[in-house]
Amino acid sequence: MAGNKTFTMIKPEAVAAGNMGKILDMVIASGFRVVALKYTRLSHSEAGSFYEVHKERPFYGELVDYMASGPIIAAVLEKDNAVLSFRDLIGATDPAQAAEGTIRKRFAESKAKNAVHGSDSDENAAIEAAFFFSGRERF
Repeated sequence: MAGNKTFTMIKPEAVAAGNMGKILDMVIASGFRVVALKYTRLSHSEAGSFYEVHKERPFYGELVDYMASGPIIAAVLEKDNAVLSFRDLIGATDPAQAAEGTIRKRFAESKAKNAVHGSDSDENAAIEAAFFFSGRERF
């Protein structure tokens, strides 16, 4: 059974471009409820820990540097079938291949700077949400 929560981050370039509000508006207009929200910045060590699953991949170092390069917005979202629904909303990793009307089509700069992170499974959504938020920070 699909879960009803997912995790997202609005990435540094989207924050720097001032697109946080526009992205959150799209999320809320798509029926998601914001359960937790935080404006923060990952240290290099924290970014490395968050993306440790990719440690053996050639892009890991670049990804960690990028995610520690500026502030991000972290959020836990709630909706039926949340992970799949959110991944549909954000679109393909490569904005050139993302469907019209998706967050990445509208706000991503490139495949590497793709505006938002979205959990890829219910299990990872729970792990990623716990990385940023305690139970008392979720509503």
